[in-house]
Amino acid sequence: MLPLDGMLVVSIDQAVAAPLAARHLADLGARVVKVERPDGGDFARGFDTAVNGLASHFVWLNRGKESIALDLKSADGRDVLRDLLARTDVFLHNLGPGAVERLGFGADVLTARHPRLVVATMSGYGSTGPYRDKRAYDLLVQSEAALVSVTGTPDHPAKAGIPVADIAAGMYAAANILGALIHRERFGTGCAFEVTMFDALVEWMGHPVYATDHTGTNPPRVGLSHPVISPYDAYPTADGHEIVLGIQNDREWIRLAVDVLHRPDLVDDPDYATNVARVRNREQVDAVVGAAMSALTVDAAIEALDAAHIANARLNTVADLLDHPQLAARDRWRTVATPAGAVRGLRSAVEPVGEAPMGPVPALGEHTDPILRWLGRSSGDIERLREAGAVA
Repeated sequence: MLPLDGMLVVSIDQAVAAPLAARHLADLGARVVKVERPDGGDFARGFDTAVNGLASHFVWLNRGKESIALDLKSADGRDVLRDLLARTDVFLHNLGPGAVERLGFGADVLTARHPRLVVATMSGYGSTGPYRDKRAYDLLVQSEAALVSVTGTPDHPAKAGIPVADIAAGMYAAANILGALIHRERFGTGCAFEVTMFDALVEWMGHPVYATDHTGTNPPRVGLSHPVISPYDAYPTADGHEIVLGIQNDREWIRLAVDVLHRPDLVDDPDYATNVARVRNREQVDAVVGAAMSALTVDAAIEALDAAHIANARLNTVADLLDHPQLAARDRWRTVATPAGAVRGLRSAVEPVGEAPMGPVPALGEHTDPILRWLGRSSGDIERLREAGAVA
C-alpha cells in the first residue's frame, strides 16, 4: 500500500508547477485525474517533440495520470466537474487569478460544499497585491525574485537552466497538500490554501535575502565561484574536462595545499592561510589551483582530491548525466508507457514505503469515457456530451 492509495486528486493544470505537484501525489499512490481543454489540452503538450514526437516537459510531469477532456465553458462540462469534485479528496489548479471563481469552483464555494476537500490554488503572484494579474512565466519570476541578479558572471546575468520557480511552487504545493490531508485526518476538515511561484522562489533566495537585508550590499554574480568561499570553482583538466571543487574551511585548505597542490608553503602564507584572505586574493588562489588541475586528467584529479577528502565533482553535461554510474548503481531508471511507445523515465526521487508506480503518460482525453462511466453517466449521455462539445 502506498500512502495515498484510495485518494482522488483532480487537477486542472498546465505547464510545470501544478502538474509537478500532482505527479508527486500520483507517485505516492493517489488517483490523479487531469482535466484538460478539448482543443489541445495542457499547452505543455506542444512545447517540443523531443520524446518520440511528444513534449519532454509533458512526459516528465504527467506520468501516472488520467486525462479527461472537458469544456468548462459549457454547462455540461461544469456539471461533470461538479460530479468529480463530489468524490474528490484534493482539488489542485493553476489557472489564472479569478478563473475558477468565474466558473463557479472558487475555494470558498467548494470548501463550503465539501468540508473535507483540500483545495490548492497555484499562481504566479497570488490572489492579492499589485502583481495579482501579471503573467508569471518562470524567467519573469526568477527576475522579480532577484535570482537572475545573483546567477551568471559579473558581466552577464543568467537564469537558472531549469524552471526553478515552477519547481519550487510544485514542491511546496505537494508538501502542503500532504500536510492538509494529515490535518483532515486529525481534525476532520479540509482546507484551502495558495501557493505562488514568487513566494516559493523568494523563500529559496534565503541567504542572499538575509545577507543583503543586514549589509545593504547586493551579492555579486560570481559564475561557478562563491561570493564568500575560496577556492570554489570549476578548473580545466589536462584532457579537456573540468573539475569542480570547493574548500569549506581552513582545515580543508591545508589538506588541499599539502596533499594535492604539493605546496605546504601555502599553509601559513598570510595571502592563503584563511578563507577571508583567500577570498580577498581569489585570482591568485584560482591561478594556483588551476595550474595544478591543468596538469592532471579529470580522473587523476578526482583520485587525488578524493584521497585528500576534498569535495569535488565532474562538470557534467546532461548527456553525461544519463549514463551516470550513481543512477545505475541505485537502479533509478524504469520504462514508462506513452502514446508514442515506451520511453526511459526516472523513478521518484523519494519512495517512503516502496517503489512508486510509473503509470503511463496519457493521451489527451484518453480516460474521458471511463471516467464518465465511473461517474454513472450512460452511453447515451456520454454521446450527447460529446456531440455538444462538452467532452472529447
